[in-house]
Amino acid sequence: MSLFKNIFQEADEKVVQDISRRSFLKHSSCGMLGSMALNSLMAEEKTNNIPHHHGTAKKVIFLHMAGAPSQLELFDYKPLLEKMDGKPCPESYLEGKKLAFAKGIPDMLGPQHKFGQYGESGTYISDKLPHFQSIVDEVTLIKSMYTDQFNHAPAQLLMHTGFPRLGRPSMGSWMTYGLGSENNNLPSYISLISGGKVPSAGKSVWGSGFLPSFYQGVQCRSQGEPVMYSANPKGVSRDLRRRTLDAINDMNRIQHAEAKDPETLARISQYEMAFRMQMSVPEAMDISKEPEYIRDMYGAEPGKASFANNCLLARRLIERDVRFVQLYDWGWDNHGTNPNDDLHNQLTKKTREVDRPMTALIKDLKSRGMLDDTLVVWGGEFGRTPFRENRGGKYGKYVGRDHSPGAFTMWMAGGGAKKGFSYGETDEVGYNVAQNPVFIHDLQATMMHMMGFNHEKLTYYFQGRDYRLTDVGGHVKKDLLI
Repeated sequence: MSLFKNIFQEADEKVVQDISRRSFLKHSSCGMLGSMALNSLMAEEKTNNIPHHHGTAKKVIFLHMAGAPSQLELFDYKPLLEKMDGKPCPESYLEGKKLAFAKGIPDMLGPQHKFGQYGESGTYISDKLPHFQSIVDEVTLIKSMYTDQFNHAPAQLLMHTGFPRLGRPSMGSWMTYGLGSENNNLPSYISLISGGKVPSAGKSVWGSGFLPSFYQGVQCRSQGEPVMYSANPKGVSRDLRRRTLDAINDMNRIQHAEAKDPETLARISQYEMAFRMQMSVPEAMDISKEPEYIRDMYGAEPGKASFANNCLLARRLIERDVRFVQLYDWGWDNHGTNPNDDLHNQLTKKTREVDRPMTALIKDLKSRGMLDDTLVVWGGEFGRTPFRENRGGKYGKYVGRDHSPGAFTMWMAGGGAKKGFSYGETDEVGYNVAQNPVFIHDLQATMMHMMGFNHEKLTYYFQGRDYRLTDVGGHVKKDLLI
């Protein structure tokens, strides 16, 4: 007796036959059109769409430091700020500013860590990033980033979806929607988390919004089961799972024939991908198969949920033709209210966790010839103030800075980005952009250009109009490109 007869054992045998896969393709009201639509959707997993022009990058690794690392302790050295340390903040710096926590007239705060010049470019880099100092000539520092959001969740949404509120597709979803996948057995868009928490904006930062759900990011784990609940339950063989999936898919096809909802086809495609992932994901996520010297280079340890493991996994996933990999590392919100969010204990801890692996990622990609067409981007959602945070108008035992949307630093490497280059400048204390401003939409437009897209033309029609990642703005910053 077939699986369908087991499921519908009380139904008439003819009815069972009528809803079988073969019968559906021959006799359903959707007929050949439904089959063609499904085949078309399934093919999107396997073939690339045509970009607007030849891109310099084929894949992206986005390293997001959730909480907003201080540019003034890491990349943007300001000698004047050292001289102003402890002095009252000039009122001109506070006029018209929205601050999350600082009150009254806070004191200026000089850099809390030392800087030196490194590489042939002579770029100033903090002593908290000793490994990164060795690759400074491989990266472009963008010192003139700015945003119009000063709270974490809206700023993270703007960075990753182009809009500060829920409902829009993430950057990775747009990229995979536009380019498709190069891998039949892995998702084209994967997110990895470290630091113990998801970003403030939640999983929406890798969501598909109004795009078909097939394009949303898949969260994988470097500790435990790579994808939760993907393994077969006890007593369920792979053959039984296959037969069960066939039955569910046949019912979904019938549903699509009746309702014509394209999301039903996306659901079928997701089920098929999940089935294939049962075999492909465990192998891809197993860093114990890497040579010991590679694991040591990253500081990776199998079985841990760490940024180091995730950086190594990012390389393994890109190597297996995953299109877009996001790494979110939580713990960079240095307000100075306790030892777990200050600029000494916590910032030192976080830089120690990321410095070695992010440097190893660039070196590893380069040594394998993969950096040429892989774009690596690093940064947070906004910057930090040049004055000390005085929450409630008072200073505590620990030292921190408030949120600052006016200026922050990001860096990119590979994929056609210039090497050993610093773009843009901030004012004398690193508070506002003074030269070559780069808004979030400009960064997104530039990344899309590197991937082969005109950001104004990659659109999706929804609720009466066309939408795009860069909303109604964005300019490609060609000075950042080779």
